[in-house]
Amino acid sequence: MSLRALTLIALLFTSAGLITFVHAEEQPGLPDIQHGAVIAAQGTATGAPACAQCHAFNGASDGTGAFPRIAGQSVYYLSGQLRDYVTGVRVNAIMTPIAKALSVRDIEDVSAYYARLDPPFLPLKAPDATLVKTGEELAKVGSATRGIQSCGNCHGPGGIGEPPAIPYLAGQYGHYIAFTLRMWQRGYRNNSPDAMAVVAKKLSEQEIAAVAAYYQQVQSPIEVAVEPSKAGASE
Repeated sequence: MSLRALTLIALLFTSAGLITFVHAEEQPGLPDIQHGAVIAAQGTATGAPACAQCHAFNGASDGTGAFPRIAGQSVYYLSGQLRDYVTGVRVNAIMTPIAKALSVRDIEDVSAYYARLDPPFLPLKAPDATLVKTGEELAKVGSATRGIQSCGNCHGPGGIGEPPAIPYLAGQYGHYIAFTLRMWQRGYRNNSPDAMAVVAKKLSEQEIAAVAAYYQQVQSPIEVAVEPSKAGASE
């Protein structure tokens, strides 16, 4: 999608009231939300592409799980992750060059823009119930025998997050959660070496899939497939 098209979509969404802000008021000295919206829709003259190309203008991303939902994460968390890409504490082939093309002001403004959004969660395919149950146990209880603390100890009950430092996981895409846990395991994320890196390295592939499946379905409305025979009978 072209930058012109993204800009038009941004204007339409804003004018139609389809973008919901968590906080509507503006205060002097705070980041420029409108400038952040321009970066999200158009990118920057220094080479950063439009954030909306991957994360959507409303921050809900595209539902594939390839890109995380960033709407409503705190300014502190979002800007911190971008700075970590710049310094190399966090490494990603896509995000590292993008972050390096942003100025300090750009980072604060675009982070503030996405932090204030509250779009609906996308309907996703229902995950395996057994997998969800295993993930729920890890998320709520952990594993004392293996020294794995519950995810809720840091990310809050049901994965609601502990802002400003700890992101929400509730409704985050399972594919992305699994991916980023593997990045902790392999050393591509080093901004929490004494917490997340330790926990991630204790998880098996099955446990990663389970906890990812659990958190995805906490907030996302589940899209249930209808059998063709039943669909035809109801017409």
